[in-house]
Amino acid sequence: MASHQFRKLTAALPQQWLWLFGFIFCSCILLAAQDAAVITFNFDFPGSEPEHYFISVSSNGKASYDSNGKLTADSEPSDPFRLDFTISDATRARIFDLAKRARYFEGEIDSKKKGIASTGTKTLTYKDAHKNTQAIYNYSPVSAVEELTSLFQSMSTTLEFGRRLQYFHHYQKLALDEELKRMEEMSNENSLQEISAIAPILQQIETDQSVINVVRARAQRLLERAGASSK
Repeated sequence: MASHQFRKLTAALPQQWLWLFGFIFCSCILLAAQDAAVITFNFDFPGSEPEHYFISVSSNGKASYDSNGKLTADSEPSDPFRLDFTISDATRARIFDLAKRARYFEGEIDSKKKGIASTGTKTLTYKDAHKNTQAIYNYSPVSAVEELTSLFQSMSTTLEFGRRLQYFHHYQKLALDEELKRMEEMSNENSLQEISAIAPILQQIETDQSVINVVRARAQRLLERAGASSK
């Protein structure tokens, strides 16, 4: 549609103006993309699984996840994992609403109380055309920050499930049933976020005739919960 309108508008212009109009048109599109606000969550906790991960969510719906988690409990650290995906409108809106309620992480958000057990170093950032803020904390008494932390941790759990399912589907199909059973249980407890982000691997399992029926059924139920079933 935009391309058609561009050709229609430029058809009557003198040739020497075409390059200028095109430059302005493309610049407007680029500036619109640059205006998107971005919230990131960085987690570091040696000894946990994964020890490190990073989530980025843009106000335009684009999201990414990076981690260094193990594929199995007794395996060596695997290659870095990255997943780019489109976040659901509901989760995106919730994330940006919580950031607003947390005053975009300006000022001190860590409790600073002694005796609180370490649960990992967490960093939240917010950036848009007018603001660039960052806060580092272990535990925050700010309810919006703690809710946002829980949301991002649940999202990481979901995406790590997807990572392991991809591996098991290729190399250890017998491990799929236990993994999907755990995932179903956590989903029923509302402990997972953005199952739709790993829909492609769930769909592969659901339609794979070489996988036992109980496993395919588990994958189908998870897809239905995410609104992404192929059936």
